[in-house]
Amino acid sequence: MPTRYWHRLDEGRVQCDVCPRKCSLSEGQRGLCFVRAHQDGEIVLTTFGRSSGYCIDPIEKKPLNHFLPGTPVLSFGTAGCNLACKFCQNWDISKSRETDTLADEAPPELIARAAVELGCKSVAYTYNDPIIFLEYAVETAKACRALGVKSVAVTAGYISEEPRREFFAAMDAANVDLKAFTDRFYDKLCAGRLQPVLDTLVYIKHETEVWLEITTLLIPGENDSDEELHAMSAWVADKLGPEVPWHFTAFHPDWKMRTAAPTPAGTLTRARGIALSHGIRHVYTGNVRDERGGSTYCRGCDKRLIGRDWYVLTAWNLTDDGRCRSCGERLAGVFETLPGTWGARRQPVRLAEFTPGRA
Repeated sequence: MPTRYWHRLDEGRVQCDVCPRKCSLSEGQRGLCFVRAHQDGEIVLTTFGRSSGYCIDPIEKKPLNHFLPGTPVLSFGTAGCNLACKFCQNWDISKSRETDTLADEAPPELIARAAVELGCKSVAYTYNDPIIFLEYAVETAKACRALGVKSVAVTAGYISEEPRREFFAAMDAANVDLKAFTDRFYDKLCAGRLQPVLDTLVYIKHETEVWLEITTLLIPGENDSDEELHAMSAWVADKLGPEVPWHFTAFHPDWKMRTAAPTPAGTLTRARGIALSHGIRHVYTGNVRDERGGSTYCRGCDKRLIGRDWYVLTAWNLTDDGRCRSCGERLAGVFETLPGTWGARRQPVRLAEFTPGRA
């Protein structure tokens, strides 16, 4: 599919302008992301309408704790990524260079209709970064919006200014990876830069209506020092405000960091405490079993508002309009009158079943 965000250079080359990487490509070349390519003098998206698979997940798995809790979300991705994170935990998809990875085909309208028929409140563009399949994600989000289905972006936020506006205008919620708070980390482990991610976070929070949550995967010895966590927490509190939920998750050895140590649960608890000390009100731990760190508490009276055991809701103490039943304090987020009951199930889906005339 032809795309918008590119321009011609000298000597027959074109530059992709979707992300800060600004890949300069000769005819037939693909960008680092693998899916945007120079064909016939323009940049095309080679994966439009093709996915690495569809699955119904709990919304908490994205992770989103303040957006339609307990509900199922139809999730899909494509292949490739515009960062090169050595610790990637979806590397079989994000680092794929095989078109066979893209085994499932579905146009945007089919995905939206399937979400409705499957009882999913939202569709998530996830598993690999939707920034690189922007046109497919945006067209799917438009089809979903027409049917009353929300759209969720799970992204590293590594996107340029103009496409950023189009992409997030189509989204209803986003979880953005704030991978670290140093350029050293982004350069050494991701082949990227920190500032574009910070710019994306500020843009989403202050210039859109998108519900925003943040995730930071803590890697021992790389981004888990007290100094870095205090600096990052101070920035989040100042630039994004205290109501943005923040998820600290545990690293496990994977991809090109298989010999690195896994993250101790105590590191997540320490990071959570530092963030809370800076006034951030909703800080969570993930990839470990920690009911205190996974549950939501009232900022007014500290009552547990939403209990969680992994992805299962164990308590619900919100009024119909999203307030604490004890003190009446409103909880920031997007909530329905009652929570969903999807639980921790993960259900693969073949969208061929929703296509007339196909088995």
